[in-house]
Amino acid sequence: MAFERICFRRLPDGSFRKVYPFHVSLEGMAELALCRDDEDYDVMVKYLFVCARRKNVLVVIYIAMSNHGHATILATGQEEADAFKVEWLRMYSQYFSHKYRQKRVLRHTSAVALYLDSDWYVRNTLAYVPKNALDALSRVEDYRWSGYRGMFCGGKVSGGFRSAGTLKRREKEACFHTHDSLKGLPWILNADGELEPASACDHEYLESAFNNDQAYFLRIIGTVNMAEMHQKLVDNPRRRQNDTEMIKAIDSVSKGWFNSPVLDLPREKKARLLPYIYRSYRTSVAQLARCFNLEPGTVARMVGRSRRKPHKETAE
Repeated sequence: MAFERICFRRLPDGSFRKVYPFHVSLEGMAELALCRDDEDYDVMVKYLFVCARRKNVLVVIYIAMSNHGHATILATGQEEADAFKVEWLRMYSQYFSHKYRQKRVLRHTSAVALYLDSDWYVRNTLAYVPKNALDALSRVEDYRWSGYRGMFCGGKVSGGFRSAGTLKRREKEACFHTHDSLKGLPWILNADGELEPASACDHEYLESAFNNDQAYFLRIIGTVNMAEMHQKLVDNPRRRQNDTEMIKAIDSVSKGWFNSPVLDLPREKKARLLPYIYRSYRTSVAQLARCFNLEPGTVARMVGRSRRKPHKETAE
């Protein structure tokens, strides 16, 4: 069966909805290590799934690093992806502040949710996420705080584990640092109390992206350009670019969507592209007006409408 980047999924609230892929990055600044010991890594991972359940999104794959976290998620739209990123940042910041008595953690941390608008983008992102383990001087397959080991195993977790839904109240609060109910969830804990990714990730989406071929997945992990993906997924959304750089970035997306540079697009196609650029890059209405050759008021109205209907690109 061919890979469907935009597909239908059963969400945590029980509804069956069309979902879109997003990359979410939680990034600490140079002066702040977000994870200082094993408990911190464990909490970052578990809060990822608690927040996904709260905000009605699905996690495909993830990784927790010393000063950042990455996750590929499926959400019904940009608003839901943004709500998830904010909740993940909020919950982990509260935990970190309480544990280390360090105030203003949010000032040193940022979160970005970026829509993945092509099959190439999805596959390379799914490979980029676990490959971050190399920065911790670990082999991808050996890194503890990654969803990698949950892929291509049919969702099976071998014996000797415990269901999160069977935890008593105090056990749940000690293990997951939450009062949320976990009853009925398929989540499985290993002997160390860590969440097994095969029981919590939407591994079928990732496997489908690589034609259900693990060798293909490993090949992309081996060849993915980490610097390029970091620039696209982490740096670009956070760094303010000058007009020349922004026009190049917009043209790259425009040629991928419409096979044409942005200034050659008719107005209706500019209106479909503009909301994506607005959310994917650190920019402004004034800069977008210059780059799209539109009136600032027109751009503002287009951005306003995009908050209600973020994915017009899918009609292409």
